[in-house]
Amino acid sequence: MTDQNSLVEYGYRRVIITITAILCALLEIVDTTIVNVALNDMRGNLGATLNEVGWVITAYAIANVIIVPMTSWLSQQFGRSNYFAVSIIIFTVSSFLCGNATNIWELVFFRFMQGLGGGALLVTSQTIITESYPAEKRGMAQAIYGLGVIIGPTLGPPLGGYIVDHFSWPYIFYINIPIGVVATLLTLQYVRSPKYAEKKSSKEIDWWGMIFLAAAVGSLQYVLERGQEEDWFADPTITALTVTSVLSFYFFIWRELTFKNPIVELRVLKNGNLRIGTILSFILGLGLYGSTFVIPLYTQATLGWTAQQSGMLMIPAAITTAFMMPIIGNLLQKGVPQQYLVAGGMLLFAIYSIWGYYILTPDTSSEAFFWMLITRGIGMGMLFIPITTLSLSTLKGQQIGQGAAFTGMMRQLGGSFGIAMITTFISRRSMMHRSNLVSHMTTDNGLFQQKLNGMQQSFMAKGMTSDAALNSAYKLMDFSVNKQASVLSYMDVFLYLGILFLICIPFILMVKNNKEKGQKISMADAH
Repeated sequence: MTDQNSLVEYGYRRVIITITAILCALLEIVDTTIVNVALNDMRGNLGATLNEVGWVITAYAIANVIIVPMTSWLSQQFGRSNYFAVSIIIFTVSSFLCGNATNIWELVFFRFMQGLGGGALLVTSQTIITESYPAEKRGMAQAIYGLGVIIGPTLGPPLGGYIVDHFSWPYIFYINIPIGVVATLLTLQYVRSPKYAEKKSSKEIDWWGMIFLAAAVGSLQYVLERGQEEDWFADPTITALTVTSVLSFYFFIWRELTFKNPIVELRVLKNGNLRIGTILSFILGLGLYGSTFVIPLYTQATLGWTAQQSGMLMIPAAITTAFMMPIIGNLLQKGVPQQYLVAGGMLLFAIYSIWGYYILTPDTSSEAFFWMLITRGIGMGMLFIPITTLSLSTLKGQQIGQGAAFTGMMRQLGGSFGIAMITTFISRRSMMHRSNLVSHMTTDNGLFQQKLNGMQQSFMAKGMTSDAALNSAYKLMDFSVNKQASVLSYMDVFLYLGILFLICIPFILMVKNNKEKGQKISMADAH
């Protein structure tokens, strides 16, 4: 029996290990989005500014993206079972401390700690599930894992909205505690460490690798999270951290390729499938987190919905994705090429985005979103599992953990890039559309004058003086222009996302010819 197959589990053990891994993946992912709806309450309760409370999200994301690439190495050093259990404990204890924070910076620090624990949960869960199933059932294993990853971001906002409305914000952290305790006990009892994880190839620890990696991805994550708010390179901190990130990445790559016992094994990227899977994971992160971010933003900022209403809107799509997961897993087991499923998913995502472009108005109803979001749900199911199985299908043993770390980090960075690009794009396009609309509001524009006079007459009929009525009419016009400019900028986001996914399709279909043969050979080797 090879190293890779020695961890394959059967019967009730596999069921328990799968449930434990999914619980941990869900814990981590729900926590990335659940706080979004509670920021206002935290701000009032802890006396923080809007800028300060934004750090509650930023600190978690930075810690997450620093720890994800290191997980494979840390599992190797401490044994996977121990490392996984300690990560759950750190996450659970930090959740308790977050709920008890007495000021904003305490909360930010504990969120950073929570992120360090949480980053490990996602990647290690994926590795554990992949290795617990025999090679021919990997597609189904990824389908099961995918349920947690896809449903998590969607569950966060409605669950957070419900907790904040009916209890208070600390409870969004306290709900992690019982789940964390159960997951820790199950991990210590059932999760095994692979044999290769106990072999330390060198006593030397790659401290410089850790420092360069933390500086590179930490700085990059900060730049992406705060860039738009700080006006990008007009801010000296953003400029300095961009330079830090670029230089740190350069030195990190040099260090990892020359050091005997690197913290991140970059050579695993020689695997063609993993390289393609890493790029696709980035695009998936951009689409998954970008669209999960843009719809609640639009419904709350432009349509005036509550956090709970916009969270509930996303649930049917999440259920659709959950329904699709086992179907896609089954298709992969029957030998349907991953490339075709990914291309189909990209096409559905493009249709969803272009559909969004056509239905957005200043008063779009929730019914108008329904089928568009169902299309997104089907597309997401077709993207996640094939991309993950494509990435990991030709890896063996220790490489599976390293590959999962790369795809996990790229999905996270894709999401950060997506959100940063979308917020900047909306802000710039809104200004552009506003100036275009305002240019038509002139005295020689008959239609504008007619509308303005109508509003003025309406205000005068309510007892206002002529001047006050004209002033109110201009204010109402200005509000209307801002709203219209906002809607047009959201329409642009959907249109460009749709075009991006359409452009990706031919490249994915090209992958098939180069890789399929190699993939079949490697899959045969894996048996």
